[in-house]
Amino acid sequence: MNTPTLKSVTCLLGFCLLILPALLSTVCTSSSSQNRKIENFDKTWKFQLGELTNGQEPGLDDAQWRVLDLPHDWSIEGEFSKDHPATPGGGALPGGIGWYRKTFTLPAADKDKLTFIEFDGIYRNSEVWINGHYLGKRPYGYSSFRYELTPFLKYGEEKNVLAVKVDNSQQPNSRWYSGSGIYRNVRLVTTEKLHVDHWGTYVTTPEVTPQGGAKVTIQTKVRNASAQDQPITLKTVILDEDGKQVTAVQSESIAPKDSVCEIVQNLTVNNPALWSIEDPRLHQAITTIECNGRVCDDYVTTFGIRTFSFDVDQGFFLNGKPVKIKGVCNHHDLGCLGAAVNRRALQRQLEIMRDMGVNSIRTSHNPPAPELLDLCDEMGFLVMDEAFDVWKVKKTEYDYALNWNEWHRRDLEDMILRDRNHPSVVIWSIGNEVMEQWNRNDSSGIVIARELAAIVRALDPTRPVTAACNDQDPANPVIKSGALDLIGYNYKHNTFPDFPKIYPGKKFIATETTSALATRGHYDMPSDSIRRWPERWDKPFDKGNPDNTCSAYDNCSTPWGSTHEETWKIVKKYEFLSGMYVWTGFDYLGEPTPYGWPSRSSYFGIVDLAGFPKDAYYMYQSEWTDKPVLHIFPHWNWNEGDAVDVWTFTNCEEVELFVNGQSLETKKKAGDDLHLAWRVAFAPGALKAVGRTDGKEILTREIKTAGAPAKIVLEADRNVIASDGRDLSFVTVKVLDEDGTLAPRAGDLINFEITGEGNITGVDNGLQTSAEPFKANYRKAFHGLCLAVVQSTEKAGRITLKATSEGLQEAAIVIEAK
Repeated sequence: MNTPTLKSVTCLLGFCLLILPALLSTVCTSSSSQNRKIENFDKTWKFQLGELTNGQEPGLDDAQWRVLDLPHDWSIEGEFSKDHPATPGGGALPGGIGWYRKTFTLPAADKDKLTFIEFDGIYRNSEVWINGHYLGKRPYGYSSFRYELTPFLKYGEEKNVLAVKVDNSQQPNSRWYSGSGIYRNVRLVTTEKLHVDHWGTYVTTPEVTPQGGAKVTIQTKVRNASAQDQPITLKTVILDEDGKQVTAVQSESIAPKDSVCEIVQNLTVNNPALWSIEDPRLHQAITTIECNGRVCDDYVTTFGIRTFSFDVDQGFFLNGKPVKIKGVCNHHDLGCLGAAVNRRALQRQLEIMRDMGVNSIRTSHNPPAPELLDLCDEMGFLVMDEAFDVWKVKKTEYDYALNWNEWHRRDLEDMILRDRNHPSVVIWSIGNEVMEQWNRNDSSGIVIARELAAIVRALDPTRPVTAACNDQDPANPVIKSGALDLIGYNYKHNTFPDFPKIYPGKKFIATETTSALATRGHYDMPSDSIRRWPERWDKPFDKGNPDNTCSAYDNCSTPWGSTHEETWKIVKKYEFLSGMYVWTGFDYLGEPTPYGWPSRSSYFGIVDLAGFPKDAYYMYQSEWTDKPVLHIFPHWNWNEGDAVDVWTFTNCEEVELFVNGQSLETKKKAGDDLHLAWRVAFAPGALKAVGRTDGKEILTREIKTAGAPAKIVLEADRNVIASDGRDLSFVTVKVLDEDGTLAPRAGDLINFEITGEGNITGVDNGLQTSAEPFKANYRKAFHGLCLAVVQSTEKAGRITLKATSEGLQEAAIVIEAK
């Protein structure tokens, strides 16, 4: 049997995902026999915004509807307004109702096969029809699901019409920006009547030892949709990362008619390459079903071989080695791209986080796009996979609490079944700050926590269950239930050292920490004065800065949170503190604490919405990586004589500061210092820092006073991208003075022009109060920076992006699409 190698294709649970972006839009099959056909179904949908009474009718005239490709988020295309019912907390963008339709044909040869449509996520209240026949509804906007189309299909030259209604009109239904529409990928899957069922394999490694290798158990669910019992041969071959067979097994069985049976197989992999953060080695299980002497189905499951554990006294271990979990929480939006998932955009976020030293991601507060978990598997990130933000008690008027009774079991089961083969996933979270925590006189929190934990353990007993609790009292019903393997703390960092006394014999994870606030490039002095904004979470806040900024010195946080330094000092000190997840890695749309309108995105991120790091990024980099770090800030454009607080984040032992060549003072890090600081009288010129360790100069950094803005410079994160209609190049736009120094106060309007085989799919600058649209060919710089995101077409060729602004020297950059 010819099988694809892991380097060419990653297929998980029947979802075929080509690693090379250039091939993502192709039709892919899990083997050369083509018994299972998996077709990308994202192209050429018709879309109309607004309610219709007959949008599902096959004969409806949709010729005037907009033609687009999925994934699609219609909210991100709208205008910001404080009057949108989502409110600034939901991103201040429009919701509504949208209809999608796709017309397609199927070959006559598929008539005796089964055909399914698979959706990775639709926000929200999706309803689906095929040829006018109603298939079902899924309220939860983050669940992946599928429907069988077979009974209602037409073949040959006859056309089929798939219709999807998406209703995101009841708002607010989220505490952050949700997006609207079919915002994740769609596939059409064709199988024979005897096949591996949906999410039909479960791979575990119950024993991994140097002497005995890895014991691998594979549970395979086989569906027989025919009218006869079928004798079958189930073969499983395990391949290593290079596509080399390392072991195989074969089982004979009978697949009962019109039912699903499960077959368990045990294998041994000798001397396996283990999956780790540093070297994320992956394996593939190639499963084939033979019936009547031929292959009926083939199915590929990607997995990793690794061991992990949480210890009461020593924290987290991966493959027997202690690892401090250095995590961030992230919401699902991709800045100016909105909720519409894009693999390259996710990859860029992970690259930025990895360069900071992050080794784990929390999927706040919902099941993520499958692509995120695929990337975490491939790149070596641990994952806390989270299911819900609310249970039965609501947080917003129209949220998931309305659907809880009917849908929570199905949605949780689907998440576990979909995600349980990912080696990156090491924690299941069943909820975030659920309201049931606070009612001591109601047992519902105990009952629900136990029910959810039991659902998880029935499907995957190999990973611990936690919940993110902002009430850490042992009387909290969620904790009191005894359902949690890890006690999850949200905030209260000063209580972390007392955890062994409060919860003797229990294991700890800081599920959410910090909630520091910052506007990139804005500095409030004195820097040693910490601002706790807002004063109360439940009261309007009117004591901040008039321009709705927050200081980037790491001296501004919420009252329930902390500065970045305050929490990390504690977590790094104690072994039993297994790790932390900072709120948040990236700014996200919605929840603009501490402000309201005109703010419409968060201040929590270590990186802003455009992907530009704030200063605290370098504190973590100096602590969480081994690379030499010396970051000096703020900028050096002030008024003559101003007292300016100068900080450095560094892992050098000492730093000497110079102004215009004159040494001011050398300072050494002592105790638990995480930064060094000087108060300096501003004089135009150059500010220089020299970092030394053991008396040896390690790094030098210099900041100069910028003159008037004079020119534009464009820098692409990648100058060569795939010509697949999906791949992206993120182009940083810098406004510089005539000597090439970044103009830190520049707010010039930048206009973009693009020619060739590409388009501008988004623009941003990271400013939380900007009302400029994301889908545009212009953007004001913010503190000297903005961003243009270039997307390829499906043709190879040159893409030229040109940037102009009145009074500035223009710039252009060439990107090759191949």
